Amino acid sequence: MTQAPTPTADTVRRLVRSLLKDAGDSAAGPEVRPVVESAEHSTWWVGTRHVLRLAPDREAAARRRRELRLRDLVRPHVPVAVPTSVAHGEWAPGLIYTLDTKVAGGSAEDHDVSAVGEADLAGLLTGLREVPVRQAETLGVPRTAPRSLEALRREAGRAVELLGAADEFDPLRLHQLTSAAAGQLAAQPGTAVLVHHGLIGDHLVVSADGRVRGVLDWTDAVVGDPAEDIAGLARAVGSPAAVRAATLAGYSARPCLRGLWLARCDTAIDLAARLEGRTETPLPLLRARLRRAWEAILLERVTELREDEADGDAL
Repeated sequence: MTQAPTPTADTVRRLVRSLLKDAGDSAAGPEVRPVVESAEHSTWWVGTRHVLRLAPDREAAARRRRELRLRDLVRPHVPVAVPTSVAHGEWAPGLIYTLDTKVAGGSAEDHDVSAVGEADLAGLLTGLREVPVRQAETLGVPRTAPRSLEALRREAGRAVELLGAADEFDPLRLHQLTSAAAGQLAAQPGTAVLVHHGLIGDHLVVSADGRVRGVLDWTDAVVGDPAEDIAGLARAVGSPAAVRAATLAGYSARPCLRGLWLARCDTAIDLAARLEGRTETPLPLLRARLRRAWEAILLERVTELREDEADGDAL
């Protein structure tokens, strides 16, 4: 397979100069700089109003092409901004670029979400549930099976022992999730919806007043378990805010608690992997996600869930 070229500032500047007629000085072009969190310099700020994303390989290019169509499908259903592409094409043979208008605001890693922001998140979850699944699948959005919470619990059990030995976490906290409780929180049949599947802090655009103004990067969207997005919010904005938003969106105890424990297990596993040197994700970020996912909520008594609980029941 041909190695994709590594994008440089000159590569990006030449590309955007041809796309933005009002970019300023026609000789120098707009200011460009890589987004720090981006791998392989594949995402760049372009001036103050645009973001350029360069697919690093053909698999990513296929997801970016699908994302362009998916964003148009999602936009009418959600109350927050979805990025708009002002140009797209190929920056190298078979590798797509998208030049998007920047959504104003900061990252949820830097700004707390307010009570009104939680209502924005509730609107996002509600809107995702309303997107026609068949239309999403027609665009190529894959359908994925729900994860086994019991298998994840066992993996997290090994992880928390390592974290305990490193004085990072009290392993006893995972004992709240018993095997029986994990079984009660299995995903229910017929509940698949469009799932963003990447609701990390950097993908949530939050204003200084705590409103959620936009959601970025729809390349990993799937049709699947809505608890995965609740889990993403727990890692990004904290479990109490995530559960409150999901409740406002009409989700009942079961998917809320399932999402909570998906997030808790995932964050323990991710931090353990980093301590073992198997990933390079910054430790402060992983510790922050672990802390947010393990924040206490009022709804923790999973053993009292009824098997016949309706999805619209109040918590």
